[in-house]
Amino acid sequence: MLIRVQVTTKLKRWTLSHDKLLFSSLTTIVDSDYSSSSRHQCRSLYHSQTTPITTTHHRRLPPKLHLTNRSRLDYQHILKTFIARRAIQPGRQLHAHLCLIGLGNDTILCGKLVDLYCSCNHVSNAHLLFDRISKRNVFLWNVLIREYAWNGPYNAAISLYYEMIDNGVFPNNYTFTYVLKACSNLSAIDVGRNVHDHMVRTGWEMDVFVGASLINMYAKCGNVSNARQVFDKILQRDVVIWNSMLAAYAQNNHPKDCLVLCSEMASKMVRPIVATLVTTISAAAAMAALPQGRELHGYSWRQGFYFQDKVKTALVDMYAKSGYVKVARNLFNQLSEKRIASWNVMITGYAMHGHATEALNLFEKMTCEANPDHITFVGVLSACNHGGLLEKGREYFESMIHNYKIQPTVQHYSCIVDLIGHYGRLDEAYNMIKNMSVGPDAGVWGALLHSCKFHGNIELGELALEKLTELEPDEPGNYVIMSNIYAQVGRYSGVEKLRELMTKRELKKDVACSWIEVNNKVNAFLSGDTSHPMSDEIDAELKRVEKLMSEAGYVPNTTPVFHDVDDDEKMGMVCRHSERLAIVFGLISTPPHSRLLITKNLRVCEDCHVAIKFISRITKREIVCRDLNRYHHFKDGVCSCGDYW
Repeated sequence: MLIRVQVTTKLKRWTLSHDKLLFSSLTTIVDSDYSSSSRHQCRSLYHSQTTPITTTHHRRLPPKLHLTNRSRLDYQHILKTFIARRAIQPGRQLHAHLCLIGLGNDTILCGKLVDLYCSCNHVSNAHLLFDRISKRNVFLWNVLIREYAWNGPYNAAISLYYEMIDNGVFPNNYTFTYVLKACSNLSAIDVGRNVHDHMVRTGWEMDVFVGASLINMYAKCGNVSNARQVFDKILQRDVVIWNSMLAAYAQNNHPKDCLVLCSEMASKMVRPIVATLVTTISAAAAMAALPQGRELHGYSWRQGFYFQDKVKTALVDMYAKSGYVKVARNLFNQLSEKRIASWNVMITGYAMHGHATEALNLFEKMTCEANPDHITFVGVLSACNHGGLLEKGREYFESMIHNYKIQPTVQHYSCIVDLIGHYGRLDEAYNMIKNMSVGPDAGVWGALLHSCKFHGNIELGELALEKLTELEPDEPGNYVIMSNIYAQVGRYSGVEKLRELMTKRELKKDVACSWIEVNNKVNAFLSGDTSHPMSDEIDAELKRVEKLMSEAGYVPNTTPVFHDVDDDEKMGMVCRHSERLAIVFGLISTPPHSRLLITKNLRVCEDCHVAIKFISRITKREIVCRDLNRYHHFKDGVCSCGDYW
């Protein structure tokens, strides 16, 4: 009996001291929630009278905030305040107080407490509390599923979803939105389809927010056709649904479909938001589709987005990728606030066009206004690489590590290895790869292999190919580059060996494709293509230009062509490369002296690079060629790359 009295007395003392601690910790939170900037005041939750609080060394809790006489609604409001402020310590104390007064199992209050623990990154506590609650409503399940869907582990969100169904709780639109996000993060398309079926059975498929999440899930899993099917079924579409489908196309390399859908959206008189324009302008940039990009530029201005810097930054990127760097710079200068992303886009734009001096000058200006990040230095090192600035490249690489404390990634190493290798310092490039702080990827070894091709180094080329074969055994381009190295030095046995290896592995050389847009229509060409409706006219113009080139001193380089092909056939194969056909089509389809923009899916070959210089001088045209690696501006027989690419 004595022991029970002592324990009871201790418990009462603990309760009193705990309540005092709770009240004192609550004072600051509640006071600040109801304070004005000029004086500290506290207003009762359900009374209009305001009681001034005197700021002294020992601050006392106003009597009206005493929690022992409060209702569940009062506690809900206080917990909402804690959630908004992520106040975990007073939240824990309030949790203990609720347990002592018999509200520890209240479903609504427990839901708020679970939400508080999740918002403060105390997920284990949230889950422990969740497991102790006998009656769990859909809100309670959603809080925990949302936390796992956003911050992981994502599988836990999916497991909770199925557990929720097993417990007989019907999911709502929030549940589906959260679990689909978890599926997206895991690229778990089979689970996503199962959730989709459940949505159909429960009638949530047509909900715009659930529909947007479903489109995003299919898009993240690479299934654009299913995403479009969901989109087509939703008849009442708001801008969120349209944006989800636009992003689905853009993320999965369907820029043309993205632009077509944007036109459809405009025709339906759906007003765009910033995300709409950024997505579609980026799609135009990916295609270097200047006419559509200009149209979107005007459309965004007419819709009142002139002062939106995010839209302007997307336009900077679009104009740079379409070959209009000066226009891009003018837009960049108009930005009211230059964020890091804006600086990066402009620096990278200069770099990809080989304007190294402009890129580096802009970087120096940036350092006075913003802190560069790892993307900035990818652009800076790329500028040094494309400009052949070896010492500058080394200097910036070291500065990035030591001055800016940025650890180099594989992208940084790819740039610097390519730069060192192009200068013929292949052993130094190889040693850098061996001493990398991160594991080299295919981009790094590919940079070394390209440098070996440039300098005809078989030994290091074979080593780079061996590493590339381990990383990407089914990439035919690597074998083709090594084959060209063998051909350059006349080792045709190596060429034959690689051809046999590619045949054995059922690998085919990537098909070269080039395209040019004329009168808002994209015209694509393959090497040796005769399928174009104007094929006869293209052939006639090609022969005329070839004759003029020959008279000017052009001699085709047929070294990379297979050695078992006769000379005339070699000449025909080289002279009908896809980029030449696209250029010749542009010559006969556009006004004299107008600028041509050609895009190619692979690197421009050495012989075509020489040929285009001749064509630019003979036809008095500026020809911009965007290949897999960079932009080449040909004018008056000279390329902006300085024959260094």
